[in-house]
Amino acid sequence: MERIHFTVNINAPKETVWAILWTKGKYEAWTAAFAEGSTTITDWQEGSKVLFVDGASGNGMVSRIEEKRENEYMSFTHLGEIKDGVEDTTSEKVKAWNGSKENYTLTENNNVTTLDVEMDITAEYKDYFLTTWPKAMEIIKIMAEQNV
Repeated sequence: MERIHFTVNINAPKETVWAILWTKGKYEAWTAAFAEGSTTITDWQEGSKVLFVDGASGNGMVSRIEEKRENEYMSFTHLGEIKDGVEDTTSEKVKAWNGSKENYTLTENNNVTTLDVEMDITAEYKDYFLTTWPKAMEIIKIMAEQNV
């Protein structure tokens, strides 16, 4: 597994960027870059389970919020997948990336927020995320700078 990193500077306070990342409705807007209809099922509390799912089938990933520092840092550990309503955290397919991390860090300086995202990735999905994350970052930037 390899760790990849993405960063963007946004002319907005970190509270605005944080809200775009994790607020219902706003989350769905920027994650459409990955899959139309993407959403989450969670209470957004540290230690809680998160289902990252597509809107159509409900299939996606099972994860846990490892650490949450409001307006500064969110860390997920990916545990498995959900398919047809069944969570899988033990199959050989899932074991290849079970335990991988996805971290979001926000730092602000003079009303410019730097959003850093790093994630562990298998070779199979590397090209997809190298192409798609910059698109998602641009959506986040536009939403924050327009205060949408």
